Amino acid sequence: MRTPVHDVAGIGFGPSNLALAVALEEEHGPGVDAVFFEKQPRFGWHRGMLIDGATMQVHFLKDLVSLRNPASPYSFLSYLHARGRLVDFVNHKTMFPTRLEFHDYLEWTAAAFAGRVRYGTEVVALRPHDDETLEVVVRRDDELETHLARNVVIAAGLDPVLPEGLRPGERIWHTEDLLTRLDERKDWNPRRLVVVGAGQSAAEAVEYLHRTFPGTEVCAVFTRYGYSPADDSSFANRIFDPAAVDHYYAAPDEVKRMLFDYSRNTNYSVVDLDLIDELYRRAYAEKVAGAERLRILNVSRVEDVRDGPDGVRVRTGFLPTGETAELDADAVVYATGYRERDPFHLLGEAGAHCRTGPDGRPVMERDYRIATEPGREWGVYLQGATEHSHGIASSLLSMTAVRTGEIVRSMARRSARVTPGV
Repeated sequence: MRTPVHDVAGIGFGPSNLALAVALEEEHGPGVDAVFFEKQPRFGWHRGMLIDGATMQVHFLKDLVSLRNPASPYSFLSYLHARGRLVDFVNHKTMFPTRLEFHDYLEWTAAAFAGRVRYGTEVVALRPHDDETLEVVVRRDDELETHLARNVVIAAGLDPVLPEGLRPGERIWHTEDLLTRLDERKDWNPRRLVVVGAGQSAAEAVEYLHRTFPGTEVCAVFTRYGYSPADDSSFANRIFDPAAVDHYYAAPDEVKRMLFDYSRNTNYSVVDLDLIDELYRRAYAEKVAGAERLRILNVSRVEDVRDGPDGVRVRTGFLPTGETAELDADAVVYATGYRERDPFHLLGEAGAHCRTGPDGRPVMERDYRIATEPGREWGVYLQGATEHSHGIASSLLSMTAVRTGEIVRSMARRSARVTPGV
């Protein structure tokens, strides 16, 4: 029996490919043959950091669909209406929902596309089948199966980063797993916890641990003098406009580097000003009371971490003088960010037919398709790992609705030249 050919196969089913599923349905109807493979057993997006009270850093209108189709039934406003909270949200007078609520919106949307998703399934190989289709090999329940697809869209997310030589363990965590680790420790009463990092996740972890464990000393260690506020001013936010991607893509390399450096303080190693003020308020109040439980070890670096049977010992160094101090802690939480996944790890044999630049990264076309050898009509698109070509905003949630619309229209244009379908 002939193996059917999918119009689209998605690798990963987080917000990016969820938005793609919506865009495919809205722009081409239910007749599009799309399937998505997700390693997780169910939909989830940074569940380990769904801290109660933590808010999104993007406007609610930058949801999965609104900047592409404001009338979509899958918008955040449609979700609020379906949940019976639209008026309440309006009265709340906020543009930034909590992360818990936004995650519920994502789950609500994902439920509508459950029939297109194969959860608990990992893509293990991609290889050309012919000039028009790719073989997508997946593992599910220790069984391998092969799918054929005209287009593959990779949205595999990010890998958490720990300092070189460190591995996560019982007492060494990445913030990605913060709530998961805490859920494993019921009735836990730690004496001291250390949080390493100066970005939003670090500050949120410090605030949450300090609030959750009223008898615990929480130490924040970072090399800066203080937490730096995110630049979310109106003009700075233009870097997240769709037109900014066009400008960045067309710019010479030296201009790309300049624009990226100018824009780092909108997204990297920065913290919401309200959260900075709250942490400072707590630290000052404790200093007034003479009982400092929130300790800010600024201009400091973790020099050594030793994990033992009774705890973890952290040696910190104060950068201006070189003076060191030892901290015995129950756990160390690293908020040291994430790394883009190398798409060539997933491309497998198909990668041999994709073009690369001098830096070894894929050559990207403006429509997020990896440039291929002449004659290869199948398409591999990236949602993520495109900062080098499309700029700082290209892979963020802010651009998801617009980006997925561009990818869907690109696939439609290309398939019209080859075969009926998308």
